[in-house]
Amino acid sequence: MMYAIGVDLGGTKTAAGVVSGGGEVLFSETIPTLSRDGSAAILDATAALVSSLISRAQAESLDVVGVGVGSAGVIDAARGVVVSATDAITGWAGTALTAGLAARLGLPASSVLAVNDVHAHALGEAWTGAAAGTSSSLLVAFGTGVGGSFVLDGKPVLGHRYAGGHVGHFASPYACFDSAPLPCVCGGSGHVEAIASGPAIREAYVRLGGSSPAADTRAVFGLAAAGDSVAASAIGTAAAAAGQAVGGLANILDPEVVLVSGGLADAGERWWQPMEAALRAELLPALSGIPVRPAALGNTAAIAGAARLVLDPAAFGAAVSGPADFTTAQTSRRN
Repeated sequence: MMYAIGVDLGGTKTAAGVVSGGGEVLFSETIPTLSRDGSAAILDATAALVSSLISRAQAESLDVVGVGVGSAGVIDAARGVVVSATDAITGWAGTALTAGLAARLGLPASSVLAVNDVHAHALGEAWTGAAAGTSSSLLVAFGTGVGGSFVLDGKPVLGHRYAGGHVGHFASPYACFDSAPLPCVCGGSGHVEAIASGPAIREAYVRLGGSSPAADTRAVFGLAAAGDSVAASAIGTAAAAAGQAVGGLANILDPEVVLVSGGLADAGERWWQPMEAALRAELLPALSGIPVRPAALGNTAAIAGAARLVLDPAAFGAAVSGPADFTTAQTSRRN
C-alpha cells in the first residue's frame, strides 16, 4: 500500500499526518503556524514537521509517495503558489509553497501538491467522511471565516483563477445594520462572512447592545445558554444567514449531499437548528429532500484530503513523479 503526508496549514496551527491509500490517518503532529514570522519561517517549520513524519513512516517501512498541502489562501494548484491571502498570515501571498517545501525536503518538485485548505477538507470528507460514496458534495465551513468547496466526481472545483469556494463573499440580506451593509474582511461589504462567521456573532452581540462582557464567540454562546436574549438573537441571525447562503448555493449546484462544517457547526442545536431551517426554506422543490449533514472527520479531514492529492493524482488532475523518484530522493538526502 502507498502512503502520503497530508498537511493542513492554517493561520493558527499546522497539522500533518501520514495517510494510507485507504484514507486512514495513521499518526499526526501539530505545530503552531508562525503566522507573523514570514513565509520562509513557515516553510522551514512545515518542512521540519513533514521531515519528522517521513522519518517516522520510513522507520515503520511505510512507502511514502509524496506530500499534499491544504493551505490558507487562494492557491494556484498548477504552480503551487499562494496567489492571495488575508493578513492572518503575514507575507503569505506570493509564496512559492510547493517549490519551497520540495527544496527544503530535497524532493522532486512534482512530489508536492497544494490546494486551498477548505478544498482539502471537502476532498477528505468526499473520500472517507460524510460524503463518501457520493458523486458530488457541497461543503461549507463556518468558523473564523466562511469557506466552501464543491467536489464533483472526486475533484474539488477550483475555478479558472483558483478562487472557487469563496462562498463567504457574496451578498446576504442579513448583512446590514441601520440600512447600511456591514463591512467584510475582504474589503467589500454586505457579504455572508460579515454576518455568519464566528467573529461576526460577537460583533453582532456588541452592535445589538449586549450588556455583558463577551470576549469571543464562545462567550456569546455561553450567554445565550444562560438566557441572554441579545446573545440568542445574534446567534440566530448568523445561523439564518448561513443557512440561506448554503441553500442558495445548493439551488445553483444541485449537489448529491450538503455538508456543513467548522466551529459553528460543532456548537450544537442552538446554531444548527435555525441554520438548517433557513437552508431548507431556501431550497427549490426539486431539492427538498437533499441530505444535510455535519462533516464527520473533524481535524483530520484536511490532512486526508491533502494526502489524496498525491495518492490519487488522476482524480486531482495533476501528475507526480511517483514512488520511485520520491524514495530515491529521500534515500539520497539521508546519505
